[in-house]
Formats: sequence, structure tokens, C-alpha cells
Amino acid sequence: MNQAQSLFIGIDLGTSGVRACAINSDEELLHTSSTSLPSPDIHQQSITQDARLWWQATQSVLNELLKNIDASQVWAISVNGTSGTVLACDQQGAPLAPARMYNDGFCTKQTKRISDIAPVTSAAHGTSSGLAKLLYLQESSPEAKHFLHQADWIVGQLTGKFNITDENNALKSGYDPINTCWPEWLNQLHIKLENLPKVVPPGTPVAAIQNGLFKELNLNPQCQVISGTTDSIAAFIATGASRPGDAVTSLGSTLVLKVISDTPISAPEYGIYSHRLGNYWLAGGASNTGGAVLKHYFTQQKMDQLTPLLSPEHPTGLNYYPLIQAGERFPTNDPTLPPKLKPKADSELQFFQAMLEGISNIEFAAYQKLHQLGAPYPSIIESAGGGSHNAAWIKMRQSILGVAVKQAKFSEACYGSALLAKRGFYN
Repeated sequence: MNQAQSLFIGIDLGTSGVRACAINSDEELLHTSSTSLPSPDIHQQSITQDARLWWQATQSVLNELLKNIDASQVWAISVNGTSGTVLACDQQGAPLAPARMYNDGFCTKQTKRISDIAPVTSAAHGTSSGLAKLLYLQESSPEAKHFLHQADWIVGQLTGKFNITDENNALKSGYDPINTCWPEWLNQLHIKLENLPKVVPPGTPVAAIQNGLFKELNLNPQCQVISGTTDSIAAFIATGASRPGDAVTSLGSTLVLKVISDTPISAPEYGIYSHRLGNYWLAGGASNTGGAVLKHYFTQQKMDQLTPLLSPEHPTGLNYYPLIQAGERFPTNDPTLPPKLKPKADSELQFFQAMLEGISNIEFAAYQKLHQLGAPYPSIIESAGGGSHNAAWIKMRQSILGVAVKQAKFSEACYGSALLAKRGFYN
């Protein structure tokens, strides 16, 4: 193997499409390919999708990607998927029913059963949990032999092994990351433990790719498939954050932030639980503020016009709490918390700046809350999402947060999975 020419592929199974990218041993991004997915089937609270569409899309992006790189030098592939998306399969891995998507809210009866039994610190609570859907699928497909998460099933398609998952995808299905096991209380729910996948850390070699897959594109037959993670964890890994105190803020539709900690942090009342990440833990939360609030009041064109006129060195002092409607979950857990957008700003520019300051203050309070719960206060913050491109806002946040804030060079989940493929191969 020529290490200098070695290549690694990451695959990201998203809500609207599948993306794949290739990197070299220097972690340079060489090529990216993507394709769209049909929208999930939605019937009131039920949101499902035919898993075979994922494999078709994965084959499509890999076919395109491998035509644009030296496929014979690809030594490892890793996959991420949406957290909490699960499906039931037969012994050979064939789906027995449509997959229940991460945002499916149909399994309310199962959610109630879980709430009566699961520890309050478990991430398996709520209708969006993988465990609620798994219970439903066990009841509706009693012949099932495997219950898998989205990324697990694609790993199975690549390797023929349909009995492996990773610690991050397993978390919402009830896995105990502290004691590294499927917990005893699952027996009280009559879960068929023998049908649950074996759990390994992200970045663990699973198996070589199945004989003949992508042979016509000269894919290296010794290419290893490496256990993956969830889409949000892969995006975190993509930024390069790797040590306690390293944090990532995603400035998307909502404000999502995570920080690496030496110890696990759990505060279900704030939606906080911790993913194991190597020898560390990844703790975080999500506020209802963010880009969706900005777009509620401003068009993108208007924000682009106002941004060069911002004065981060001259705060407005208006102390806004930008929300579209009442209700906040983190850093304050208050379903009745109203938006605070008064006193009225003197101008549209001042209103825009005060909104950005308000979101920055919420970010500061959120990291403080995590710190109070036992996580380190950030030593550096990488920024991802649409808002990370705003240099004036970064300067504003840096002043409020009191630490270095910078735009992440990479934040795509497929890039994070490619890094995981490389690390898993060499480790």
C-alpha cells in the first residue's frame, strides 16, 4: 500500500439526499458527489421511507465518485445516517417494512411504555427515539431477525454483515454508553435482545467490502468498511474538533452547540445527553433561536445588504431574545418563554444587529449552562452552518463568548465520515 496515494470515502445519508466524498491521507478533499432522495411518505404523524431508496442513492453517488478518483487506492469507507431512523430486516438483511424516519412521531403508545421503565437519563425517551420505533416494528414484523439504524443497513449492504451498529446510532435505541451495553431494563419491554446489533465504537473496522461490488470501477477489493456514526456527530468530526474544550456551534435554522468533555453530561430536562467519542464525550443542546428567526423578519437579500454595515464594536444593548413563537428548550427550559424583541430598534440595521447579539447571548448562556453541568467551557469554537460565513457576527460572538471563534474549514457530514474511515483504517 502506498500511503501517500491512499484514499478514504465518507458517505452521508441525509433527509433529502445522499452525499459522498473522497479524501487522501493528508485529509485533502478530492471530490464530492451527491444525489437527491424522494421525500419520505408522510401520513399525519407517520413518516416512513423505503430503505431500498437509500441503497440506490448510495450506489449512485459511489459510482460517480469512483469514476473521478483512483478507485484502486480506496482503502476504507465509513457511513453516517440520521439519528433515530430504524428498520426491521430478515436474516439476509432484506427490509420487512418501510423504515421509520428520525422525525416519525407515530409510536406514541410505545413511547409511554418506555417512559414508565427507562431511566430518566436515557436518550431513548420521546416519539423520535429509535427505541419507540423499534418496539413498534417488533410488534408489526414479528418475523424480523435484525433491527438496524439507517447507517447500519448501508454498512450491511456494503459488507453483507447486518448485525453491527455504532455507539452513537445506538444511543436513542436505549444503548448505555457508560456501561457499554444494551441495558437490562430493555428486558422489561420484551425487546428481543438477540435481534439487536452488536455495538462497536465509531471508527471500528467491520469487514472488507463484499466481493464484486463496484468491481467494474476497479474498487480496491481489500477496501475496509469502518463503523460510522450519526449525521450530526460526523459534521462535528468534520470540523477537526478533537480535544476537551473544543466546541462547535451550528448556526443553522436553530442554534445547535456541542463541546467535548472528559465526563458524560446528562440533563434530560434540557434535552442534553452525551455521545461517546473515542476517550471523550460530546455534550450539547439546541435552542429554538437561530437562522429561522432571522429569516422570519429579513429576506436573505436584506441580510446580505445589512451585514457590511454591522458594528460589532458598538453593541446595541437592546438585550433581545429572538424566537418566532413562545417556547424554549435550552439553555432555558420554558415552553411559555415569549420572544423578547423590545424596546423597538431605531432602524432596520439596529434591529438586525440586536437580533444577532441576542442569538450570541443565548449561545453564551448555553455554553455556561453546559459548564455548570460539568462540561468544560469552550477553549475554541468552530462555527458551522449558514451563519458561520458572517465575519461581523463572528467578531460579535467572539467578544460576547470571550474565546476564539472561527469558521470551520469543513463541516460536511460526509467529510467527517471520510476522516472516520481514515482513522479507523490506521487504528
